[in-house]
Amino acid sequence: MRYAQIREYDVANGPGIRTSFFVTGCKNNCKGCFNKEYQDFNYGDIWGEKETQKIIRYLKKDEIEGLTILGGEPFEHIDDLIDIIEQIRKYSDKSIWIYSGFTFEDLIKKENAKHLLTLCDIIVDGLFEEDKLDLRLQFRGSSNQRIIDIKQSLKENKTIIRKDFI
Repeated sequence: MRYAQIREYDVANGPGIRTSFFVTGCKNNCKGCFNKEYQDFNYGDIWGEKETQKIIRYLKKDEIEGLTILGGEPFEHIDDLIDIIEQIRKYSDKSIWIYSGFTFEDLIKKENAKHLLTLCDIIVDGLFEEDKLDLRLQFRGSSNQRIIDIKQSLKENKTIIRKDFI
């Protein structure tokens, strides 16, 4: 798996001050994508143990509220992310947000994708749709995208959309 960047401090991709990283590789090719270069599976650096340890170190900081994983498309790297997040979870119980162009309903039908979801707390799902761009939305780019509580959705066996984000 390759990644484009790691942000120690990120205030744009989830509540509070978060650490985030952007994987590369995406087949969706959304019109108006703000990370067009991150669609290339060969862009960026190869993820290794050093990067995982950096994330763990950042998450130990009191001011960091959680981790956010973006792309590219994280669900193009399911097995790698399962390994990485399982390692991170040994050292941190802070919230993990993950973004995906795939819908929650489609992801939970795939065993390994559902396993990755169980390691996270929130998913922002849905393709970016340029004609639904709304700069007033928190933590998402277009009005079709949803912020979903993964744990509650799996527990209740229905999609639970977080209404506390505008």
